[in-house]
Amino acid sequence: LLAGTVHADNAGVALTREAQAAITPARALTLLKEGNARFASGKSLHRDLLSQVKQTSAGQYPFAAIVSCLDSRIPPAIVFDRGIGDLFVGRIAGNFVNDDMLGSLEFATRLSGAKLVVILGHTECGAVKGACDAAQLGLLTATLANINPAVAAVQGDYTPRNSGNAEFVQAAAEMNVQLTMKKLLDRSVVMREMVEKGELGLVGAMYDVTTGRVEFYE
Repeated sequence: LLAGTVHADNAGVALTREAQAAITPARALTLLKEGNARFASGKSLHRDLLSQVKQTSAGQYPFAAIVSCLDSRIPPAIVFDRGIGDLFVGRIAGNFVNDDMLGSLEFATRLSGAKLVVILGHTECGAVKGACDAAQLGLLTATLANINPAVAAVQGDYTPRNSGNAEFVQAAAEMNVQLTMKKLLDRSVVMREMVEKGELGLVGAMYDVTTGRVEFYE
């Protein structure tokens, strides 16, 4: 891989420090869009993953960090058609952030060079449905409480305001992405300063579990 370039057709080569450094936040977003377009159209690239294991054994240079739901239908590296060493991925039911996730993202961005953070929600989200229904189950109750602000913030005449209303669930999922982005900027001084300086991009996104396509909120 030539320094400062990332070729979509050079799928067997892991990113180098120089290539990562040359990627801008805008370019990082373009790479994810292109990868998802390939995935959703059935044209994902063939990758020599074992070769990438060896190439990244001495170091990693991911260009983006994804916060996604725990849902098994949304493996970020696959839906963005990326290889080993390309993405940091933080996963939790409901794709929200707490201080532990934010600290992990500060490592991914400020210390490890990722140029973009994506908060990735998805349609038909079970965690969001649970929050809409005020579900109670062991420690999951506290987990879902992190999504409650999004449920409460949804405006409009949605009836009923529970998981039986698909439009309300989706509105809550989208609001959850927006509030998660706001929380990241509010609570992480490190990443907020990076965003303000243009060193880091922050976008929201929604994955459609029926089509495999990602819609970005820029």
